[in-house]
Amino acid sequence: MITEYQQRLRARYLTATVMPAPAPWQPVWNRPTSVGGLLGIGFAVHPVTGHDLVMVVSGAGHGVFDAVTGETVARDRDPDTSTPDAAPELTCPGLGPIAGRPVRIAGLFGGGLHRTTPDGWTLDVVSPDWPHDRVILSADGGAHRGPAGGTWWHVFHSDHSELRAAGFSPSGLTLAVATSSDLTLWTRPDPHLDAPDGTSAG
Repeated sequence: MITEYQQRLRARYLTATVMPAPAPWQPVWNRPTSVGGLLGIGFAVHPVTGHDLVMVVSGAGHGVFDAVTGETVARDRDPDTSTPDAAPELTCPGLGPIAGRPVRIAGLFGGGLHRTTPDGWTLDVVSPDWPHDRVILSADGGAHRGPAGGTWWHVFHSDHSELRAAGFSPSGLTLAVATSSDLTLWTRPDPHLDAPDGTSAG
C-alpha cells in the first residue's frame, strides 16, 4: 500500500516526458553513442587539457572519450583486465593519456558515480514503471517540486536497455548516463571561470 503522496509523486514522474537538460548543460553528441555490451563507466582527468575523460568498459574492450569534445581518445579491444571486478576497488587500468592510472568503474559490478555537484545540481534515478528507469536532473536539491521543466527535468528514460550507471564527474562539469547499449553525455562550462567577455561562464 502506497500513500497518497507517493501516488502523486509516481504520477508526476509517469507524466513527465523526456526533455533536454537545461542551460548551461549541453549534449556532447547529437544522439547517444552506441556501445554494445556496456558494463560500466568511470571518470578521469586529461593530464594536459584538464578535460573530463570518460572511460567505458564493455564486452568489446575499453575506450576513453573526451567529455568536452566527444572524441575518442584511446581504445583497447583486448585489455589485460577486462572487467573491474578483478580489483577490490572495482578499477580498471587507464589507457591513452591516463595509462597506468587505475580508474574506478561504476556499473554492472557495483560502484557508483557522484549524485550531486558542489554548486547544487542533483541527479536521481526513479522507477515509477519498474524495471524502466528514469534519470531526473534537478536544481532544487532533489525535491522535484512542481511540474517538470521548472526546477527538475526528466532527461533520460531507459526503456529499451538496462541502466548501468548515472551521475556526475568529480568536477561536476560532466553528466553521464550509461545503459547496457549506449552512453549519453552532457557537459557545461566551469562556473568558476570567466567567459571571454568577462562574465561568469556559469
